[in-house]
Amino acid sequence: MEPQKSKDPLHGKTLEAILNALVAHLGWGEMGYRIRINCFLDNPSINSSLKFLRKTPWARKKVEDLYIECSKDLPA
Repeated sequence: MEPQKSKDPLHGKTLEAILNALVAHLGWGEMGYRIRINCFLDNPSINSSLKFLRKTPWARKKVEDLYIECSKDLPA
């Protein structure tokens, strides 16, 4: 009997992995255009973005939603 797979596209993904995948796929400029937050627009870095996103639930939700939207185009 096979183990049941989760239907959650974020299952097993860390915030850092999600952010790295989005930066590689879209780049900081496009991410800043789609989600208007300063950590993507002004001197962006993975560390500063992680710090902000971990403290800001609404911004993290937007990043996770963008990841889900783009997940069909991202490499596995």
